[in-house]
Amino acid sequence: MRNKGRVFLIDDDEYIIATLSRSLKNAGYETCGETDPKDIVAKIKDWNADVVLLDVNMPQANGIDILQEIKCHFDAQVIMLTADDTAETAVKAMKLGASDYLIKPFNLEEVKIVINNIREKQKLAREVDYLRQVSSETFRSDIVGDSGAIKEMLAKVSKMIEAGVSVILITGESGTGKEVLARHIHNRMHDPTSSGFAPLVVVNCTALPESLLEAELFGYEKGAFTDAKTDKKGLFQTAQGGTILLDEMGDMKVDLQSKLLRVLESRAIRRIGSHFEVPVDVTVVATTNRDLAEAVKNGAFRMDLFFRLNAFSLHLPPLRERTEDIPLLARHFLSEFSRKYNRHAIKGFSPQSERVMASYSWPGNVRELKNVVERLVVLESAELIKPEHLPKEMSDRSLYAGPMSDREFVLPEGGISLEDHEKSLFKQAIERAGNNKTVAAKLLNISYDSLRYHLKKYGLE
Repeated sequence: MRNKGRVFLIDDDEYIIATLSRSLKNAGYETCGETDPKDIVAKIKDWNADVVLLDVNMPQANGIDILQEIKCHFDAQVIMLTADDTAETAVKAMKLGASDYLIKPFNLEEVKIVINNIREKQKLAREVDYLRQVSSETFRSDIVGDSGAIKEMLAKVSKMIEAGVSVILITGESGTGKEVLARHIHNRMHDPTSSGFAPLVVVNCTALPESLLEAELFGYEKGAFTDAKTDKKGLFQTAQGGTILLDEMGDMKVDLQSKLLRVLESRAIRRIGSHFEVPVDVTVVATTNRDLAEAVKNGAFRMDLFFRLNAFSLHLPPLRERTEDIPLLARHFLSEFSRKYNRHAIKGFSPQSERVMASYSWPGNVRELKNVVERLVVLESAELIKPEHLPKEMSDRSLYAGPMSDREFVLPEGGISLEDHEKSLFKQAIERAGNNKTVAAKLLNISYDSLRYHLKKYGLE
């Protein structure tokens, strides 16, 4: 039988201790009994009791005094045993921190029920404490970066949280970490260590058809449609007091956008089939990889909703625009996956491999970098990751693994087409510069005329 916990029994009556001990052992508890209250608090602590059953009236000591001493030294769960059925004793014991009390003669089944309830509460408290710790540590460590763009963005986050902003838009390419940032914001707004538990509800707006998405967001009344057999609470209500994350909400249909705007303005939802509004107190964080301003021009996104969301917006730049964060992120993921897979062979990345990674365009952004590092941790056994350990496409697309002044060329084993790679470099430079030829020339450390010549040569004008 599984051990349900340790119960310490204190009573001057040996028969009561023997009876309780036998019954509790049969129920799966480990017990220890004492009739002598001398040094009893030290004994309880040394035995590491989960629950204490303590007699109030003993010839050698007063149970209330022992209860006070127990509570002064550690937070044990104490159940008082008393033959006094007056309320005064029970009230005094509860005020001093007793978890419950039982009046003699008591029913053994009642004793087990009371102890079971206390053990369930202890288990729940441990789980909550664990989840608070894990969620707090995880969310705080996920925002990794020392670039100016990340520092500026986190400074904005702090100001928004301080001001109590309730609607935030996060934009950025796929894989840049929009959901991670949203979780970071939630954790900062609702710190579980100080404000208690607050739900975070994530809704993938692209995963459900419009009709189901509306029902999921707002809920519905019984009989609202054919399959509505019972009332259903929507996700806005589920997120009450916390955060609802509308992931990739740029793909939401226009009709539903108008209903979402009404919720943002009125801070209330109306279930499908209901005539009444239900107030909701939630922080709304919306993410999208779409250009919403362009979607507004094309009629795919409501202008009024765009202005409402865009009032407080955060942009996560692609990884290629914050290359100084790449080594930090790579080391972070290396540490994370080394713990996950219990593989600690890899100690770090060589300077050459870090330069190769910094020169790669990372079309999949942070998600791609995370996947690359995970693969390295699982498959590689080298102590130091070198360029040859990285995916082939990375070194193939990195002519110069480092600053132009270093001129450290990383030649793939199979060789390269210099013309193809030169064309690729000019294409990347003009794209990164937003078609500004002066900026692109500076990126390649060549003259403006030389840039124009090569653009024309490779048909990139």
